[in-house]
Amino acid sequence: MLGAFLPARLFCSWFSRFGLFGLLVLALAMSNPVLAQLPVQTELKVVGGLSSRPAYIEVEQPFWTQTLKQRSEGAVKAQIKGFDELGLKGKELFRVMRQGVIEFGTVPLSFYTHEFALLEAIDIAGLATDQRLAKASVHAFMPVLDHYFETTQQVKLLGVAPYGAQFFFCNTPVRSLADLKGLSIRTVTKSQAELVEALGAKSVSLTFGEVFKALESKSISCAIGGTYTGYTAKWYRASTHLYALPVGWNQEVHAVNQKLWESLGSPLQQFLDANIEILIQNLWSYSEILTQRGIDCNTGRQECPAMPRGQMTLVLPTPADLATIKRLAIQKVLPKWAERCSDACVTDYNQTIGKLLNTSIKK
Repeated sequence: MLGAFLPARLFCSWFSRFGLFGLLVLALAMSNPVLAQLPVQTELKVVGGLSSRPAYIEVEQPFWTQTLKQRSEGAVKAQIKGFDELGLKGKELFRVMRQGVIEFGTVPLSFYTHEFALLEAIDIAGLATDQRLAKASVHAFMPVLDHYFETTQQVKLLGVAPYGAQFFFCNTPVRSLADLKGLSIRTVTKSQAELVEALGAKSVSLTFGEVFKALESKSISCAIGGTYTGYTAKWYRASTHLYALPVGWNQEVHAVNQKLWESLGSPLQQFLDANIEILIQNLWSYSEILTQRGIDCNTGRQECPAMPRGQMTLVLPTPADLATIKRLAIQKVLPKWAERCSDACVTDYNQTIGKLLNTSIKK
């Protein structure tokens, strides 16, 4: 993936690949028999992701408010608000969706992985260091997630997509993985913390709003975060080096209340399934575009569409760095994750993501 961080090439390759897939799925979504059987008028209520995020503004919101209406020839309309616009904090999203207060919703899994280890399986730090593997891991684990959400949350899973690759913003020179040893690093998930500690660094838990001051005062040396998220928070003003080793993907779940879904009827379900699949694929594509945009803006490249631009040094991991991070993830992080998860959870991992990555763990 890191070799693909070249601006023009990244945009062209992703959209050309998505175009073929999109045309095939769109043909199903727009087939006359399906459209003819849709209810005359359906209005959906959607709680989207964080309203300030580009993915919400540029992809999610237009899909629900414009694309569905166009593809259904006006039969399906939707209203959408970001969860923060409704006064929600994030940790209550599954509960209110289970209660039916939220019909369709986007839920960042980072709010739940500390409490539900199974949900961390698709984003264990250090295992998937490129987007291809991250996407394949999600696909492999989807049947497990389907069952989990239906039986424990009473919601139907519609898809999973990332916000973007999680890199290291550092205020001290970092030229390789070895340079992280001994540093204090802000982490988000438990597996990120365990990976950092396996590297000989110290994991520090900070809220997003606390990171800039901590970097500026040098009470921490690095912070893990998305490239464009870090740019909008001005982390480039308090950091000098962007170490582009993905240690997470910040996955988000797209789901719907189970009872509501069952009440929609088969034609509408087919129409939504097909179109939401396009949304999910588009979000995967957009996440890599946004990661590149963040790299451009933090490092001062002309391709950055915003001002001001940072002047950080981009550091790409070596093949040896990638091999080391995967080895530590398998030897140190996976066993600790297995301790937090149930026997069935570990078995499910071994039979899905484990087979994909050629790893196996024991409880």
